[in-house]
Amino acid sequence: MLLWMAVLLFVPCVGKTAWLYLQAWPNPVFEGDALTLQCQGWKNIPLSQVKFYRDGKFLHFSKESQTLSMGAATVQSRGQYSCTGQVMYIPQIFTPTSETAMVQVQELFPPPVLSAAPSPEPREGSLVTLRCQTKLHPLRSALRLLFSFYKDSHTLQDRGPHPELCVPGVKEGDSGLYWCEVATEGGQVQKQSPQLEVRVQAPVSRPVLTLHHGPTDPAVGDMVQLLCEAQRGSPPVLYLFYLDEKIVGNHSAPCGGNASLLFPVKSEQDAGNYSCEAENGVSRERSEPKKLFLKGSQVLSTPTSSNWLVPWLPASLLGMMVIAAALLVYLRPCGKAGPLPSQIPPPAPGGEQCPLYANVHHQKEKDEGVVYSVVHRTSKRSEGQFYHLCRGEMPAAQ
Repeated sequence: MLLWMAVLLFVPCVGKTAWLYLQAWPNPVFEGDALTLQCQGWKNIPLSQVKFYRDGKFLHFSKESQTLSMGAATVQSRGQYSCTGQVMYIPQIFTPTSETAMVQVQELFPPPVLSAAPSPEPREGSLVTLRCQTKLHPLRSALRLLFSFYKDSHTLQDRGPHPELCVPGVKEGDSGLYWCEVATEGGQVQKQSPQLEVRVQAPVSRPVLTLHHGPTDPAVGDMVQLLCEAQRGSPPVLYLFYLDEKIVGNHSAPCGGNASLLFPVKSEQDAGNYSCEAENGVSRERSEPKKLFLKGSQVLSTPTSSNWLVPWLPASLLGMMVIAAALLVYLRPCGKAGPLPSQIPPPAPGGEQCPLYANVHHQKEKDEGVVYSVVHRTSKRSEGQFYHLCRGEMPAAQ
């Protein structure tokens, strides 16, 4: 009896945490490290029926092993760990529980961020540099990281040592969703960046304008539709419609494509040269003009130097010819000095001759006088007014 009492004096109280303790290594532990848990007894007493817990929830059971390999540590490996196990301490067998051990898994590097320089909306033909940026923890700065780049479902670069990728001469087809991935050399830690949308800004092509109306030329009250389309160019595209040089409407195409303008013909002023313009912030292009004819209208557009001179040219020439002929008759050259009775009609009875024009011609030195001519207007009842030329000779000046 005394012997049993002596043994019990040296046996710690059952259920005290001093019987077991839990260790986790390495310490500190980073992402990718091989995390190991070990449940140890007081003074290395053998254990059996070992159970591991995380945050109070059962994690693993082993009949003999006191060690649990957790594999590569991740941020999700963080938590409070504990263990239980059977201890045989003669003459007793009991199952104590260890104290909890807090495991803090430190981040090896933050998730990368992908950027595009000079801009995620570069102009077509420019150079774009993709940068995958992250930074190692100072305690693990000697590690080597590998970088991968992806576009949509395609791999652009797989596990390269450089955090940058150059894309020269980008085209509109290079637009899409890009992301990058950073991994350690062994691949234990892999992290992806958020997706980055790259939109290559392509200039608009020259738009094509189409006029839509009935089978014949429209009349006042009919509807006319203008359809403008640029075959290529990055959206959004703004379309402007012109009548001659005046803006008559506009339409925005957020996703590209065409735009239309529907309007009723109100008057003959709606006839003329129509065109459209496409603009997307990169370039601006104007279409070829299209003429709109109206029924019974001869005016199609504002006259130009080529289309208003042609109809009036024959009439102008005819008028000039008539004027020239009249001037030739009116200013017919004078003959020799002296009266021409046969060519001078007698004055009208009772009529008064009014000189309208006088012309004096100096003769040569041998001549004695000066030839003069006077134009008179003579009234006749039946013939109206007409002009005739009177010729005479004045004595030479003394």
